[in-house]
Amino acid sequence: MPPTQPDRPERSRANSVRVVATLAAAAVIALAALWLARPPRTSNPSLVGGPFALQDGDGRTVSDQTLRGRPFLVYFGYTHCPDVCPAELGRVSEVLAQMGDKSIPALFITVDPERDTPKVMQDYVSSFDTHIIGLSGSPQAVGAAEKAYRVFARKGPLQADGGYSMDHSSIVYLMDKSGAFVEAFNLDRSPEDAAKELRQFL
Repeated sequence: MPPTQPDRPERSRANSVRVVATLAAAAVIALAALWLARPPRTSNPSLVGGPFALQDGDGRTVSDQTLRGRPFLVYFGYTHCPDVCPAELGRVSEVLAQMGDKSIPALFITVDPERDTPKVMQDYVSSFDTHIIGLSGSPQAVGAAEKAYRVFARKGPLQADGGYSMDHSSIVYLMDKSGAFVEAFNLDRSPEDAAKELRQFL
């Protein structure tokens, strides 16, 4: 009886499987090496926020540097605003009230320095939560803050009585402890939920 011949097709398939498995393992190792050797990802700096220096009603300078170490909110508006600004400040007040002794500063920066002096701003924010700070300054200083926060602000037509309105963007900015922009803070939720998010940045 002739000797049994080896099953060459079966051996060939086994060899092919081993080759494929070896190549797959090599590919996994190579990908892992590339992953470990990749340079650390650095987040791009935000285009929102930056240096500013304005005055409060007591004549003190409040800047991005004096606020370092604490998260804070920023809102731009003006005291002659008929509805949007007081409504937004009212909602911010409700959120800050939920934080108790953990509350954070909220800056109300005028877009109308012609009428809103630091003292006028101080008197205006006294109707809201005590952690809201009214700020103003020279047109140049206010303009620099608007530019840093990418704020749109434009003086409207002069009215018959000499008054005017201001067209402006309405965004509440959340900044972290380092003064970096986090997000446009969402006030379209309960004050409790909004305050809970703020506590995460303390």
